[in-house]
Amino acid sequence: MKSATPSLARAINDRLALDLLLQHGPLTAPQLRDLTGLSRPTVSDLIERLMEGGLIQVTGEYGEDRRGPNARLYGLVAERAHVAGVDVRRSALHVTVVDITGHVVGSSTREIVPVSRVEAPGAPAPGPGGLPSDLPGLVAEAVVEAAAGRALETVVIGAPGLVDPRSGDLVAPNDVPGWRPGLSEAVRRRLGVPVTLENEVNLAAVAEWRTGSATGREDFVLLWLDDGIGAATVLGGRLRRGVSGGAGEIGFLEVDGRPYCDQVAAGTADGLAPEVLAERVAKGAAALVSILDPGLVVLGGKTGRAGGDALAALVSERTRALSPAPVEVRPSTVAGNAVLQGAVLTALDLARDTVFG
Repeated sequence: MKSATPSLARAINDRLALDLLLQHGPLTAPQLRDLTGLSRPTVSDLIERLMEGGLIQVTGEYGEDRRGPNARLYGLVAERAHVAGVDVRRSALHVTVVDITGHVVGSSTREIVPVSRVEAPGAPAPGPGGLPSDLPGLVAEAVVEAAAGRALETVVIGAPGLVDPRSGDLVAPNDVPGWRPGLSEAVRRRLGVPVTLENEVNLAAVAEWRTGSATGREDFVLLWLDDGIGAATVLGGRLRRGVSGGAGEIGFLEVDGRPYCDQVAAGTADGLAPEVLAERVAKGAAALVSILDPGLVVLGGKTGRAGGDALAALVSERTRALSPAPVEVRPSTVAGNAVLQGAVLTALDLARDTVFG
């Protein structure tokens, strides 16, 4: 086995230090030595490199009575890069912009005008960029507003539909008014920064994995119970998309002779007794558990979150009766918009790999 070259070793050490600063906040040189196990000269060198590169700065001193180099606190330069996450739904789009540390610095929302409303007699004309035919312009406009003059490193868009992992575009049109093939590329041209499109449920799973009920788990399935129905799969610590991006499209599955999506979509679920809803949800969960054996199913979306622990307990009981594989069922615990949070987290991962190396 070949040993790492000096330049590679420096890059590894620098990234280790930057990741620790992300995790813990500002640290002193002695704290960095303790956390990394690196020698005093190595830590001194990496601090100098990172400061010269504009990645870290002195943010204060540690301790009331300590002074000198060992007391200096080093923190990330938050303004070094900014990213945007975008959640495109059928009626509106939402944007959040954060700095490299993940601190929110801006947000915006735009209504997406349905075609029927635009064409209705006497309907007020939407403002510039508000027509469904110019959805890329609407997205770009909202991102620019949220960024408020800040340069962006990258943008991640979450939307309904199958996203081909190879082309980065939808396999088939979704039902967002004004959506067209190549939308993410059109947004990229308008913004002049890299733009990535990802399935909305996959992004919600990223948020659940990093900040919610699946934190610390290498294997789980997010069963998305909302206006749309879907699932996202994480196995072996990797988000699994499938060859065409269709992994987890459980809404198309027929259960008891009817499409699963028609049985548990939010509009239908709202009128069902908890026991009836749990029985229907469990049939989809059992299919996922029997095939994938993830050990954990998280109930997300409006229905999953509203049902909470009570619905999760009912679904767990019924799923165990339908599938031989043991499984835990939990409700989503991501606060706020899970799709938007997943888009931001994914954008941060991309930006940090570029900026930090």
